[in-house]
Amino acid sequence: MTMTAWQMTEANKPMERVELPIPEPGEGEVLLRVAGCGVCHTDLGFFYDGVRTRSELPLVLGHEISGVVESVGNGAEQWAGKAVIIPAVMPCGTCDVCKRDMGNICSVQKMPGNDIQGGFASHIIVPAQNLCDVPVDGENKPKGESGVSLAELSVIADALTTPYQAIKDSGLTGADTAIFIGVGGVGGFGAQIAKAFGASVIAIDIDQNKLDALSSYVDVTFNAKEMPFKDLRKEVSGFVKSQGRRRTEWKIFETSGTAAGQKTAFGLLTYGAHLSVVGFTMDTVDIRLSNLMAFHATAKGNWGCLPKYYPPTLDLVLSGKVQLSPFVKTYPLDEINEVFETVHHRKILERAIMVP
Repeated sequence: MTMTAWQMTEANKPMERVELPIPEPGEGEVLLRVAGCGVCHTDLGFFYDGVRTRSELPLVLGHEISGVVESVGNGAEQWAGKAVIIPAVMPCGTCDVCKRDMGNICSVQKMPGNDIQGGFASHIIVPAQNLCDVPVDGENKPKGESGVSLAELSVIADALTTPYQAIKDSGLTGADTAIFIGVGGVGGFGAQIAKAFGASVIAIDIDQNKLDALSSYVDVTFNAKEMPFKDLRKEVSGFVKSQGRRRTEWKIFETSGTAAGQKTAFGLLTYGAHLSVVGFTMDTVDIRLSNLMAFHATAKGNWGCLPKYYPPTLDLVLSGKVQLSPFVKTYPLDEINEVFETVHHRKILERAIMVP
């Protein structure tokens, strides 16, 4: 038997469809039949921007993956037949940093579509220890009030869990104001998660369509393209004051992955603020780092999400507290090259999901 996969052979060259033998899972591994695999900004970085993958090309990209376990290796028998989400970053669980609950920086972590073959394929082999179990009915439809499909749940593997990790790291509570700069996939879902935590949520973007799509899920939106930064900061501060919220300790999440967004996020620092850098860009920014000192503020990067946070993130979706379906769109896997171009040129608002 064979599996279908779309391989990246070199940057900016169309991915090639190949038929490969279906591999056998080894010790502690499972073979997953892919239900869906989301298209992430990181995939675009590999494909268009020359960001290097850790594995040599050709490589199957894709790290937002859900599916059903078809076969298991020794030690993974409990996963047979289960619907699961594969964490985008899978720490080893046994090294020093993993034992100290810092698996995000595990030096031997496995990321599909980077360290190992990814999810733009009909099947994938992955370690079993970090899988997130999805409760389903007899037809592998996820249980709960959301009505989402297993394929749609694939984006939890990054677009939702990554901001969830950032929100947990920030110490966000219901007494806080959360500010998201860039509300595409990651930022839009992050804003919803922060709202579910009880925070007052401000969304900032330069795309009015994205702001309009998210407006009913947050407290206020601002289009940074329509006003100078000084006016934007004044508007944000005025809104916080009008809500009776703290003028200090804002939780700022840079989720645009752009130099302009990063500069805006840094410029919004206030006393005791926490800046979380979630988005990625190869560009550099010119900032006055001493602002962190002057405001007694903190800045922290965010790489993926610990597997332990996947179940509570999944619960937010299945309970309907975070809406998924309005912000995703599925496509046949055979259209992957066309979809990459569409996403790259920002011609789609939703998170694209490739379905084998």
